[in-house]
Amino acid sequence: MPVIGISTYRQPASWSSWEGVTADILPTAYAESVVETGGAPLLVPPVPSLAAAKLLVTRIDGLIIAGGSDVNPARYRQKPHGAVTTWYDDRDASELWLLDAAAPRQLPVLGICRGMQIMAVHAGGSIIQHLPDDVGNSSHSGLGNAYGATNVMIESGHRISALVDPSLIVACHHHQGVSTHPGFVATAHSGDGVLEAMEAEGERFLVGVQWHPETTKDKGLFAGLIAAAGANRSNSGTR
Repeated sequence: MPVIGISTYRQPASWSSWEGVTADILPTAYAESVVETGGAPLLVPPVPSLAAAKLLVTRIDGLIIAGGSDVNPARYRQKPHGAVTTWYDDRDASELWLLDAAAPRQLPVLGICRGMQIMAVHAGGSIIQHLPDDVGNSSHSGLGNAYGATNVMIESGHRISALVDPSLIVACHHHQGVSTHPGFVATAHSGDGVLEAMEAEGERFLVGVQWHPETTKDKGLFAGLIAAAGANRSNSGTR
């Protein structure tokens, strides 16, 4: 059974009698989606160094970079837009180290929402800091803790086109998007032109999507990751 590491949030949280405690947290839907498609989830809090990331990736067969808050604009050489007020430098650093460490091992990676954005930044790309300035509406942002919905068109002939339908309504909750993505091919867009998916060329499973597939019944993207992780595990002869 492939072990899939999933990056987590580290931020203040409240439960039971505890208020505002710094915690490592993640919506359950991520781990449930991994289990449903035949994997074993391993939650990964922010790691303190590249050395720690290198050690950690020897214990997993695939990696999910989960959704979350904005990436620090300094990471892609920009000053913050007025709508960008909160970021977590420890998580930015951790996920970039995990991507560094995953590359030599050819670990399969699925980036979800923020995860796709951090993959683009890791590759030297950049982020559209506030989509409403570009598309003229906030339809991608959702409302509070509710997801929005957008129609996505998948381009044929790519890895993702074998995993999801060519046209689908997806759950979204983001005010940013990927602008440039060196080394990745654009493989899906929304009706208003927002980049919704990208993937690396070649044999390695390296896919980012701007939507939240963990919230829907269709688990094709997770199944693709699990299959790639299982194949990579067999080829490397680990565990």
